[in-house]
Amino acid sequence: MRLNAQPSPDDIAGLFARYGPAYRWLVTVTVMLGTFSTVLTATSVNVALPDIMGAFGMGLDKVQLLSTGFLAAMTGTMLLNAWAVESFGQRSTYIAAVSVFIIGSVLGGFAPTEPILVLGRVLQGAAAGLLQPLAMQVIFQVFPANRRGRAMGIYGVGVVLAPAIGPTLGGMAVDLASWRYVFFMSVPVCALGIFMGLIFLPGRTASGPARRFDWIGFFLLSIFLLTLLDGLSHGQRDGWRSHTIVGDLAIAAVTGIAFVVWELVTPAPMLNLKLYANRTFAAASAVALIFGAGIFASTYLVPLFVQTIQGYTATRAGLLLMPAGLVLTIFFPIAGRLTDRFAAWQMICIGCVIFALSSFLQTGFDVDTGFWTAAWWMVLGRIGLAMIMPALNTGALQALPAALVAQGSGAVNFMRQLGGALGINGLSVMLERRTRFHVESFVATQDAANSTTIELLRGLDGLYAQLGVPPGLREAGALDYLGRTIVAQASMMGYRECFLACALLFILLVLPALMMRQPRPGMPAAVPAAGRSTR
Repeated sequence: MRLNAQPSPDDIAGLFARYGPAYRWLVTVTVMLGTFSTVLTATSVNVALPDIMGAFGMGLDKVQLLSTGFLAAMTGTMLLNAWAVESFGQRSTYIAAVSVFIIGSVLGGFAPTEPILVLGRVLQGAAAGLLQPLAMQVIFQVFPANRRGRAMGIYGVGVVLAPAIGPTLGGMAVDLASWRYVFFMSVPVCALGIFMGLIFLPGRTASGPARRFDWIGFFLLSIFLLTLLDGLSHGQRDGWRSHTIVGDLAIAAVTGIAFVVWELVTPAPMLNLKLYANRTFAAASAVALIFGAGIFASTYLVPLFVQTIQGYTATRAGLLLMPAGLVLTIFFPIAGRLTDRFAAWQMICIGCVIFALSSFLQTGFDVDTGFWTAAWWMVLGRIGLAMIMPALNTGALQALPAALVAQGSGAVNFMRQLGGALGINGLSVMLERRTRFHVESFVATQDAANSTTIELLRGLDGLYAQLGVPPGLREAGALDYLGRTIVAQASMMGYRECFLACALLFILLVLPALMMRQPRPGMPAAVPAAGRSTR
């Protein structure tokens, strides 16, 4: 790694001179704390969703805004990272982002109304969007090419530790105190991150005036994300042909196209679309989009299923996710080492098949599925994710010249988060539609010719009679029980089909992964973006 001949005490060369080789790990831990905080909160909030729904009277279409609002804000601000780092430096960008995350956490924890709660999540997401690409930039700056996979694996241990303990800690906070405490868990970690960021992160190294910010691109992207996600979130409730939903989706289409056109012609684009002229990077971005859709959607579904269908407490739902998180923590450094030895596309393909198998097994979920059976299904999926994530990051950025790593980091993370936002919305819509379809199908069979239903109603009538229920209430009670049974069964079928969709999504992921074939890892990162040969 080349360092400046006369290092400044405020740049990476100067910090290496001050702290020696240990600086690589000190700065890695620093950026890991910021990412750890964002992931901890994101995963712990999922187990609190049923309680939040009860506290504010929110339905599935509204509560998903807590996830999609977070992801939409994260998606938009990821593209600000390259401009912010160039304009203010890594240290100022990191500290500002972590500070905003703390403000969003406090706002969400004390939120008196639903809009304030959503605003807190949006602020958290906006901060997370700046933090995640920053971590990848730092690792690519301080580690040589042949050690980046291992570094991503070690960095990933800290990051995946958050989803390992987050749901359990969140569940305990919900059951022992209140869902509001879920938002405060990351604040101490954020404070430590700010302290270490002041010491170990470099200041602004670019000379001259800051690059002009792409306000028009940011405005178009924000409108695109807001209208698209709002239309998808409320389409099932308001009707897909309603004027509001059609208007939202039309605006999203226009602003999305306008954003692409503007980014191609503006001299200072927020998203450098020329990155996608590199075949390997373009394929990696497609992998990141589908990968984000599958992983975020599946993580969103499992806690909801076990709490709404199986009646798990928030703590038990968190404990169900803990073995998978711990296994992910163990396999991440192993996958990082393998990424340094094998081609990224090979690791991704194997990981996709494993995760698809896990999702397919989850189609067997029912009310009687045992705790450890479900936990094993989750563990298998996390082994697949451990193989995908380091390979995806290193494979995407290794294909770019060193000067484009910052923009490439933001772009690939942008695609993953955009996929996550679309995946949660898409599966939420699918879950509602398929549940309604199955309810209607089951109801259509409940007539006098259905001997099973008649026998069930008679049995319930006799049971209520033994309990002393008045005759006038027996029929109503039996029909209410039948209705709740139908809805529960229909919901279970809807969840199963959503897990099947995740499995198919990851099988499709193999196709763009095959297009990432490139020279073995260990080649210099600063390879020309155009004209690279692929094998």
